[in-house]
Parts: sequence; structure tokens; C-alpha cells
Amino acid sequence: MIDDLDQRLLSAIQQGLPMSPRPYAELGAQIGLSESEVLARLTALKQDGLIKRLGVIVKHRQLGYRANAMVVWDIPDEQVQHIGQLISRLEFVNLCYRRPRHGATWPYNLFCMIHGKSKETVLQQLALLEQACHTQAFPKQVLFSRRCFKQRGAIYTKSEPATAHG
Repeated sequence: MIDDLDQRLLSAIQQGLPMSPRPYAELGAQIGLSESEVLARLTALKQDGLIKRLGVIVKHRQLGYRANAMVVWDIPDEQVQHIGQLISRLEFVNLCYRRPRHGATWPYNLFCMIHGKSKETVLQQLALLEQACHTQAFPKQVLFSRRCFKQRGAIYTKSEPATAHG
């Protein structure tokens, strides 16, 4: 069970961390905790499995990165971990993870995201990746994004319904 302070903390972090040199101190000030208490509570919530991870959402388009592609491969199961580790070390790879295949319709089990300022840049980076990680022989698809979706973190608490005052 989590207490009221944990509920308030979860509600505060689902809005994103403040853009501040000490975001946990600022969060704590909002809900009546010290910076160290915020960090201790977040650590406990993560250890208890209530928070999977804390991460950063980068708004790539605002930084000039207009092209991104999800590259998916069908890698033999005995090689997927090793190749995934190689891919994830490349500085231009933002995400790299394994997923289960879904029969003949979706035989891919290794995914990575590459962002670039242009489609050509992304394709050049993919060519470097394939050379460095020896993925040329494996079936793949390169899926370029056609639109940008709003990115946000996990939602832990329900928003309070708006009330009308009259």
C-alpha cells in the first residue's frame, strides 16, 4: 500500500519533472517533502515495482531532428542478445529492445530507433550500424514515422474531474 504522500508524489511526477537544476527539491517543495525524502520515496516505489523506471522524453523535432525510423530485424534467437548489445552502444541509436515475434505476419524480434535531421542521415546511420553490427544478412524493415505523436510518461493517478461553479 502507498500512502497519501506517495500518491501526491506519483501525481506530481506524471506531469514530468520541472526544468530545474534540482527537480526533486522542487517537486518536494510542491508536496511538502525534502529533496532526500522525494528521492527515498521514488527509490522505494521503484524497488516495490510500482514505478518501472524514470526516464527522459526528448522532443526530437524541437531539436531539429525531423526524421526517425524504427528498424526491425528477424535475428536468430541465439544471436539477438549479442547483436542488441552491439546496436545499443551506437551513439545515434535511441532505443534498442527485444520483442516476441508474431508468426509469419511479424517475424521481427529486435527493434531500434534512429533519429536524424533528415531521412538521408538516418539511412547513412543505418548503413554504419549494419557494418558495425553485422546485421546485413538478417531480414529487416525500416519504418519511417509519418507523423509525430504526443509523448508522455506513465499515468499513475486519475485526474480530478473539473467542477462547474455557478
